[in-house]
Order: sequence, then C-alpha cells, then structure tokens
Amino acid sequence: MRAARYHDRRDIRIEDIDEPELKPGTVAIDVAWCGICGTDLHEYLEGPIFIPPAGHPHPISGESAPVTLGHEFSGTVSALGEGVSDLDVGESVVVEPYIIAADVDTSNDQSYQLSENMNFIGLGGGGGGLAEKIVVPRRWVHPVGDIPLDQAALIEPLSVGHHAFVRSGAGEGDVAIVGGAGPIGLLTSAVLKAEGLTVFISELSEARKEMARTTGVADEVLDPREGDVAERVRELTGGRGADVGFECSSVPVVLDMLFDAVRPGATIVNVSIWGHKPEVDMPTLVLKEIDLRGTIGYAGDHPATIELVRSGKLDLAPFITGRITLDTLISEGFEQLINNNEHHVKIIVDPKA
Repeated sequence: MRAARYHDRRDIRIEDIDEPELKPGTVAIDVAWCGICGTDLHEYLEGPIFIPPAGHPHPISGESAPVTLGHEFSGTVSALGEGVSDLDVGESVVVEPYIIAADVDTSNDQSYQLSENMNFIGLGGGGGGLAEKIVVPRRWVHPVGDIPLDQAALIEPLSVGHHAFVRSGAGEGDVAIVGGAGPIGLLTSAVLKAEGLTVFISELSEARKEMARTTGVADEVLDPREGDVAERVRELTGGRGADVGFECSSVPVVLDMLFDAVRPGATIVNVSIWGHKPEVDMPTLVLKEIDLRGTIGYAGDHPATIELVRSGKLDLAPFITGRITLDTLISEGFEQLINNNEHHVKIIVDPKA
C-alpha cells in the first residue's frame, strides 16, 4: 500500500510499504480522509520533534524514522482482530491516536494523556492516517455513526478544543475570549459556542476574521488594530470582563491581552504549543487571582465531541478548506499551509486517490 513516510526534516516520501498485520485486540481500518495538522508542519519544518529520530526508537512503539504520518483521520472498519466483537465491518470510525503503554488505565476520568512516554499514532509510530490502511488497538477506535467521513477527520482536532473547554471549567452562559483564529482557535470556539458560551475572538488576519464570522463560531470578532481588545471585552460585558480566556496563538501580546480581558478570578487555558518561553504577567495573575492552566491532547473527550457533531450542534463542513491526494501532499498540502495558511483551516487528504 502507499503511505506518506517521514524520513527527516523536509524529507517526506510517498512510498509503497507492507499492509499492517491484524493482531488480537486490534481493528483494521481503510482510511477515508486524513487531515494535515500544525504538528505535522512543525515536524516538516523543524523536526524531528514527536517523531523518534532514526536509530532512536520510541520506548513504547519501538519505532523510529522513517514513520508513516497522519493522526487526524477517519475510515471504515475492514476487519476485526480476535477478541473484538463490539464493532462491525463497514462501520464508520475515527481513531484517538495515542501511543500509550498497555498497562495505563484509559477508563473514564483518567488523565492518561499525561502518562509517561505518551506519543501519537502517526508521529511516534503505529502506522498513520496518511496511508491506505491502518491497524490500531480497539481502545482507540470510536464509531461516528452517520457523520460524513470527510467531516469526521476533524474530530481529532475538535477533541483538542473540547478538552480545553473541559479544562477551563466554563459552562453555558459564560463569556469566553479566544486569542487567535487559526485552526485550533476556530475549532475551540466552535466547541464553546456549541456548549452555550458567548464567544469573542481576537484576530489580526482579514481572512481568519472572515472565517470566524462565516462559520458562526464568534459573537464578536475583534481586531487589535482597531482598538483595545480588553477594553472592548469589558464594554461588551458591562465592565466585568470575560469569564474564561483561551490562548490559541503562541504570541506573547495575545497572552497579555487575555490577562487584561478576563475578570478577576477567571481562568485562562493555554491551548497553543509554544516554541519559546514567553514572559508571563505574574503581577496581574496574582492581583486578579487568575488561574492559568495548560492543556494537552484529550482524555475521554472523543465520545462527547462526536455527539456534539452528531446532534447538529456543531457543523464541521465549513472548516474543510481543501481536499487533495497523497501525490500532492507537499505541493498542495504542506506548502499551502506554510505559505497560504491564512486562507486554510483544514486540508484533508484522500490516501487512496
């Protein structure tokens, strides 16, 4: 079968590899669509990061570069390994793409995303969604019912936004300010709107501001060049400030804005991955008793995220901004997202085309 294989920085090759072996307790999936993630771009431009370098195998997967890429994917079940009886061949599914030690408890309310040596299928080994087929452990497979498979490929990044929402402790009726309208900022905002929050987004890019408006994920889109965002948030909330902030840009001035824009006693959740250590406004954090929280991945979020989409509370179709084939992965996928990223939220790949 064909697969996109990461060898090293700026070295991704479309290669023919053996089909994965079906083992007891696993599920074989014919991949339908796979999204390109910002993490994939970081690996391409700056890696290896999550990907184990050649000759340095990951302690759980036992794999190192070259590895098959792709961790945001959907597909249909093609075969069931011995002991798997609660899925059907032909069923539409997505994968929670974790590489986690077999003895880690992944039941409800467990923070398994924080377990030692955690990595991701499609980065740390285990196959990947940028291939025609994949075999994964049953515990990571989630049925999606009648959600179209192209939209289902966005369940994984949407679950990142859902986990950030859960980490925030916010709820229906609260007011959120989201810093940054890139893919994760938009999808996090989509979750917040679906959960009944009022959402303000701060963004500079005209294209991303328009995306926030047309997708309906924001009640107000605020441009820092047109006025003080924090002051505008206070105006919109009767002088109170937002109940919760979400940092989705990895830009220091955005983090500063959030500290200013939230009310005393509020929570700020950092969703973005920082490539450097920013200064943090500790005096404001102390004087306003702000709770600054981190978030990584997801833990038990996929079922709730899938239900938000299935129930019609959240429409993923507008966030798909490109459909490409495996052969055009670099030119129409990676390079577009690197050089024309303001006009894209999610480019998805058909690995069979």
